[in-house]
Amino acid sequence: MSAHLPAIRAALAGRTVEAVVIGASAGGVGALLQLLPGLPAGYGRAVVALLHLPEFRQSHLAEVFQQRMAMPVREAADKEAVSSGTLYFAGSGYHLSVEMDRSFSLSCEAPLHFARPAIDYLMESAADAYGPALLGILLTGANHDGAVGMAAIARAGGLTVVQDPEQAEVAAMPREAIRLHQPDLVLPLDAIQTLLLMLEKN
Repeated sequence: MSAHLPAIRAALAGRTVEAVVIGASAGGVGALLQLLPGLPAGYGRAVVALLHLPEFRQSHLAEVFQQRMAMPVREAADKEAVSSGTLYFAGSGYHLSVEMDRSFSLSCEAPLHFARPAIDYLMESAADAYGPALLGILLTGANHDGAVGMAAIARAGGLTVVQDPEQAEVAAMPREAIRLHQPDLVLPLDAIQTLLLMLEKN
């Protein structure tokens, strides 16, 4: 882990992060269970996580993670303001995006990459809303959703982090993001968690 610390410190130098968006698909629940439960109550930024979900099955991710976390966890609601110190999950059946006033919006546009919610929708909209103050993280997954979104975050000046494909349960999603636009950092999960915790000290 210590091998990644200099790169993480360099990536965070002089940077203020106000929001974190995380995308994952196949293998994502396990990855998030390794990544998120260490975050403290009063964490100084909003965290928005989107996993590909079966369209007609209600998501129980907020309940599952609330039992394991000190910070409040809930499913993102339409028109709700994005608040720091809260972990939000995208619900099933709707695309989730962040408006310019930093509130959530749910929509019924056609699935993207066979997914609704889709990671690209969330990441591209959050890049517009937060610009350089956004951290985008893309984890394990079996399709190409999230690659375009991560490139949009990079164009907006945000920080981009991709799970090391060699350590991802399913490597297709991180590999495609790296192919499309080299991220700032490619890290294993424990190093991504260290980065999230270091934001508090930054």
